[in-house]
Parts: sequence; structure tokens; C-alpha cells
Amino acid sequence: MGWRIAIGGMAIESSTFSPHRSGAADFTIVRGAELLMRHEPLPSGADWIPLVYARALPGGPVERPFYEMIKAELVERLQASLPLDGLLFDIHGAMTVEGLTDAESDLAEAVRDVVGPRCLISAPMDPHGNVSHRLVTALDLLTSHRMSPHEDAALTRRRAMANLIRCLDARVRPMRAWVRVPVLLPGERASTRDEPARSIYAALPSIEGRPGIIDAAVWIGYAWADEPRCSAAIVVTGTDETAITREAAGLAKAYWDARARFDFSTAAGDADACIARGLASADRPFFISDSGDNPTAGGAGDVAFMLGRLLATPALASGEASAIWASCVDPLAVARCADAGEGAAVDLSVGGTFGSPGPVRLRGSVRHIRRDDPVGGDIAVVAAGGVRAIVTARRKPYHSIDDFVGLGLDPARHDLTVVKVGYLVPDLFAAANGWVIALTPGGVDQDIARLGHRALDRPIYPLDPDMATPELRPERLDPRVEPGGA
Repeated sequence: MGWRIAIGGMAIESSTFSPHRSGAADFTIVRGAELLMRHEPLPSGADWIPLVYARALPGGPVERPFYEMIKAELVERLQASLPLDGLLFDIHGAMTVEGLTDAESDLAEAVRDVVGPRCLISAPMDPHGNVSHRLVTALDLLTSHRMSPHEDAALTRRRAMANLIRCLDARVRPMRAWVRVPVLLPGERASTRDEPARSIYAALPSIEGRPGIIDAAVWIGYAWADEPRCSAAIVVTGTDETAITREAAGLAKAYWDARARFDFSTAAGDADACIARGLASADRPFFISDSGDNPTAGGAGDVAFMLGRLLATPALASGEASAIWASCVDPLAVARCADAGEGAAVDLSVGGTFGSPGPVRLRGSVRHIRRDDPVGGDIAVVAAGGVRAIVTARRKPYHSIDDFVGLGLDPARHDLTVVKVGYLVPDLFAAANGWVIALTPGGVDQDIARLGHRALDRPIYPLDPDMATPELRPERLDPRVEPGGA
């Protein structure tokens, strides 16, 4: 028999500036063999016990009754699985729940109360999570993705599992050195494709290879939640107090010193400027990120602002130029298109499904209807002049060229492809010959000063650009149980 290690958790990014609310219809819940499959290949030397795991596309705050239901099931299944040597606590780090502050800490403390101090808890996280003192206190091991976009998500889970087993095998009770860095950036300004994030994250493997170090992690934080905990953070885990403190301090200083150099991966500007730039360019496909309502960052997906700007562009309105716009969730508009049928003329009011500002009038013809898409439900493509607008019954990101091809659309044959996304995900990035980021409004507005944060722990850069240099002194959290007590 190996170590008894359970797996469970809950993950979502939640924008408190989004009118959307995330509930049962938004989450996929897995248990049993299906949960274990998410983490394959599972390391040998352990008896892996699946609990429950709930995951959703980023969105608005989680409805409190749904959260409490998942929390209760996780706790119940943990109690039934005792005794445990370890727990892989699979979370994101930027979940907001209605009526709670620091939801992941609430969940982590409930889990800790069940498993007790001797059980090691290891958490793989997203770098756009917020690591509060309360959270790092409740856990033993924390690690995070080292690539943005997150092409290494599976590697992060495997590293969290490997660190857990390593500590159990060696009878190690890890120490953590935690530093809050008062910088809050949208993730699009900290892609690891670019400096300075590239070098900061590239240093982590060599740091964790040094004596006395188990893991080193950097969190950018989540800019679209209005909670005191939102900021960048550093956690270095290990067995040598001096080593973890030194490395945490070094990473914190490097991040703070680089704060003004973080920037977008490409040119950025307002909607009209980006449209004009794309139409003037000879590069095709040319992508524009409609960034303020990006559903994979927490946007509601119902903001039609960019559609309005496309329709107001004479070359696009006349059909002289062409554009794809993806997309807007509006089940009523989709139903009207489906009832009218392909080829029919429609006069629609699109947007504002969840309460975002809008809507926008869309007059055109139905070009394509897709039924029962696994993510978006029924989908309609409406042609208005040279604009092809995609409207969905459910929130859906458009992250691959195949998403467009399946609707009879080819970005290479259109002048612009406008997508609700931040930095381009790998498939779109590989296809793009031109790309700009439109600083559009929405629940994940890249211009975070426009959002009106009230609860942040201030001062914080860049909202307080002239703030004094912070102390950045790591706080050491000692092992929960003395060596030999495991």
C-alpha cells in the first residue's frame, strides 16, 4: 500500500465587475474515475482517492448556494476517506463567491479542518490567482503555471503531485516564504512570451533546483476582482529557512523592479483605432482582441460594443471590407435566427443578456445556424454588410481556427477577425500575421483604472503610480508538524 492521497477542489476565475453569475449550469462536476483521468498519468507509490472537482469557464461571482453545495460534498467525501496522508487541492486562485471574501481560503480552511495538521495539502494554481496570507497558511505546498498562455497546466498539476509525494517519501514538512508584491496587472500585460515576465518565470526551475528548495512560484494576481487579496505574490517552498527567504526576496525585488516594463505583447488602442489599423494593414489573417469582455478571463460575454464599432465603420458597413466578430451570448437573438432560418432577413437587438451595457441593433441575413454546439449551444452567424457576427445561446470562447471553419468562416479570407480574447491563445497566435489588442469596455477591462476598485489593499501599482518602494520582506510560515511527526 502506498500513500493515501485524495484529489478534489473547485476552480473558476471570477470578475466582480461582471454582471454574470456563475452557477450550476456553468460548472462541470467530475467524480470517481473521470476525476482521476484529469490527472493522468498518476504517479506511482500512492493510492489516489477521487473526491469531487467542479470547474467552470471564467465568469462572474459564484452563486453562494452552489458554492456551499460543492464545499459540503468535498468535506463529506474527505471525511469518508480518512485517514489521508495527502491531498491534491485543485484550485484556480481567483474564485469569488457572493458574500465571501477570499473564497479559496474559506474552502482551504474547511478542508484543513477535516484532514488535520498531519495531512500535506498541495495546490496547483493559475498565476492569475491571488495568494493571500490566509491561503498560504492553510496549505503546505503551492505551485503555479509558468507559461502564459497556460500551455503548461498539466505540467503544473504533475509538479504539484510530485512535490507532494517527494515530501511524503522524505518525511519532509515544508516551510513557505510568502511575499505580497503590491503590483496588480491584467494578465495580458505579463505574457511569458515577452519580457520581463519571460525572464522572471524562466528563473524558477533553476531556483527550485537549489539545495533546500522544493518549489518557487510567482503569481501575477487577478486584476478584475475587487478584494483586498488581489495582487502579485511570491511563494518559495522548501526545507532551508535561509534559502527560501533569500529566493523569495530576490523574486519579489525582481518583480517590483520590473513593474513599469510589463506591457502588452502587441500594439493596443481603442476600438476604432484598432479597426483602422487592421484595415490599413496588408497582413492577413489580421486579429483584433476584443479584450474587455473576454469570457476566458471572466467577461460576461454579452457586451456588443465592438460589434457596434464594426458596423459603424463605412468600409465594413458597405461590404467593401469584411470582418468576423466572435462573439456575443444572446439566446433570444439566436432563437429568432433559428426560427427565421438560413437566408432569412433579421432585425435583432444583440447584447446585454446578463445586464452589460447595450444592446446593439443588428440588421442582416442569417448565414449559418449550428445546433447543439457542446459549449455554445445553438449558434447563429448573421451577415450585415461585410460583418459576420457570431451569436451564441451560451457563453463560448473562440480559441481555434476550427471554431470558425465549423461555421463556414475562414479568417484568412476576411480582412479582420475580432475575437473576445486577451493575448492570442496558441492556435490563433500561430495563424495570425497581424494582431492588435482593442481596449474595449467590459468586466475584464484592460484599463483597470476605469473599473473603480474600492476594496484593494492600497497603495498598489499602477493604481498608485507614485507609491513608495515597499519593504518586500518575506514572511516565513513554519512546518505545521515537526519533522518525525508525520
